[in-house]
Amino acid sequence: MDLTEGTLEEKQNRAKKMMLWFGIISLIMSFAGWTSAFVVSSTRPDWLKDFQMPNAFTVSTVVILISSVTFILAKYNLKKGNNRATTMWLLATLVLGIVFIFNQFTGFNQILQLGYNFTGPTSNVTMSYIFLIAFVHILHVAVGLICLLVVIYNHFKQKYNPTKMLGFELATTFWHFVDILWVYLFLFLFFMR
Repeated sequence: MDLTEGTLEEKQNRAKKMMLWFGIISLIMSFAGWTSAFVVSSTRPDWLKDFQMPNAFTVSTVVILISSVTFILAKYNLKKGNNRATTMWLLATLVLGIVFIFNQFTGFNQILQLGYNFTGPTSNVTMSYIFLIAFVHILHVAVGLICLLVVIYNHFKQKYNPTKMLGFELATTFWHFVDILWVYLFLFLFFMR
């Protein structure tokens, strides 16, 4: 398809989607850099080799996967014109996103209770990497929650319908990216100990 084809609205929609993908690609590159640094640093003599991931990180992985399903169900119901179900699934996604962040901080607390610190004289480079990677991801989930709140607000204002849902689609794409990113990070941290 010629990118110059279509109405002005169609061109603007394509441009917005493309800008989101440019952002996602730059985030992928950032996290690839951090995980690469993690691998390189794992050869250090002070690297923790027997560290177990906190149980809260496992729970948060399940929660974020469920949140992707609820967002898919919200989009499905919006396409069907079922606004009540769309609202229910959007609110469920919001709650699950908050539960995810809560579990991440619970995981940090579990790490601290094991005697590992993220910074300072009692810190460990392994824990510092885990903290950095997980915390930066939490920030992106928080951005996803803000996007979700905007989508919920616009949904209540009835700005979306089965033929006009660009903002909804952009938020869905970003949310799924953040979900997939956490699954990758969790598996990476789990298997690269």
